[in-house]
Amino acid sequence: MLDLPAFLTFYTAVLALQLAPGPDMILLLSRGVGQGRRTAVLTAIGMTLVAGLIQLPLLALGVSSVIQASPLAFDLLRWSGAAYLVWLGGKLVVGSFRGSHGLERKAAQPISDAAALRQGMINNLTNPKAMVFMLAFLPQFVDPTSAWPVTGQLLFLGAVQKISGFFVLGGVALGAGAVGDWLSRRPGLIAWQERFAGLIMVALGLRLAFSGDASAMRR
Repeated sequence: MLDLPAFLTFYTAVLALQLAPGPDMILLLSRGVGQGRRTAVLTAIGMTLVAGLIQLPLLALGVSSVIQASPLAFDLLRWSGAAYLVWLGGKLVVGSFRGSHGLERKAAQPISDAAALRQGMINNLTNPKAMVFMLAFLPQFVDPTSAWPVTGQLLFLGAVQKISGFFVLGGVALGAGAVGDWLSRRPGLIAWQERFAGLIMVALGLRLAFSGDASAMRR
């Protein structure tokens, strides 16, 4: 099982990334303003909890299969993930200086509760970056030598990420109008949130790369 310092490192990174405005947050702001809080909250549930029921088993079983097949393959997966985190973080930092954050919101036609859940789920599942990010991020905190099965570790970490995402996005959904207006008046804050989240991702990737040891992420 993860020790407390490793878990705090993991969750600090998760929270920093989830608080940075992104496509999901922008969609929820739009839903909240145009269609109401209920629709926005249901969309958030679809994006996080419902999508997670599909993504997490696939991710856990896939990574576990890689480890069983070849420890070297798992190391390559870690290194590829580290490189992806550095690239993604660098892209986020560079993009924060361009001054375009996509906070434009338009009213939309009302939709049913089931449609809100479904569309939130589909929005997340059809975005390949969401699954690729989980594949790059979560294995960095897995210990293949632990008595706790790798599948269990991945499911636990993924569940923490998804539940945390629900509370963050759910909070945005509940305060969609106020949050959207507040952020739209503070583009500098949005930029700094993006930079901070990007630096977190770069730091995680570089720490693994420069340590030369996959277990460094757990120290």
